[in-house]
Amino acid sequence: MIDIAILGAAGRMGQRLVALARQESGFNVVAAIEKPDHPAQARDAGEVAGIGAIGLPITSDLTRRADVLLDFTTPAATRHWLKKCRDGRIAMLIGTTGLQDADHATIDQAAADIPILQSPTMALGIAVMIRLVAQAASAIGADCDVEIVESHHRFKKDAPSGTALAIADAILKAVGRNRDSLVFGRRGADCPRKPGEVGVHSLRLGDDVGRHTAAFALLGERLEISHTATSRDTFVRGALRAARWLAGQKPGRYTLADVLGL
Repeated sequence: MIDIAILGAAGRMGQRLVALARQESGFNVVAAIEKPDHPAQARDAGEVAGIGAIGLPITSDLTRRADVLLDFTTPAATRHWLKKCRDGRIAMLIGTTGLQDADHATIDQAAADIPILQSPTMALGIAVMIRLVAQAASAIGADCDVEIVESHHRFKKDAPSGTALAIADAILKAVGRNRDSLVFGRRGADCPRKPGEVGVHSLRLGDDVGRHTAAFALLGERLEISHTATSRDTFVRGALRAARWLAGQKPGRYTLADVLGL
């Protein structure tokens, strides 16, 4: 059995992690954690998740040791728990978005002591898409027009999505460019597309779970590589598969590509 702790257990992602981890064999949820002032404090995590009581109250701290801690919260919470996991030698799966360069540097440092898997999305198909867009950019060439469009639900805080930026980074690396080439939306009476730029555009629509498209265009033809998530459980199942894999790894920094052997 793999003992897991779930941060943000009363949130949308946390609730589904609690529910599906209970359904899958091989997992034991030993902690459901929320911030100290959260109204769900002390409530049964199963009841909060809508699956009935499981005898596990939501707490503000880790009261039992876990093999893997799953984090889908905020950058501030990630920073706090990264130190705790490093001190306690607990593997950490990070799905938090909006992390800054300094956060990634800190993750690199912590990965010297514990296994860490960090990804802006836990959709397995996105890991494959990132590999495909890099191949497309490399094969078609640096002179093609590239546009990335992402769509998420109206409640998403950060824009563009971390996944869109990961797709952009894969393309830029393939053609030898950096984020200076990114253009976030366009506006104005005179803003024609400049050679080498990569456009990134964000839509926020209703309850859209997540859609990402990378378009590569030459005069007379266009290639589009797309991924659509139709359920939040897509990310939950991917996270649990990743957590199962991560529990047996040595210290280091990993991605979903490692889980899939890409």
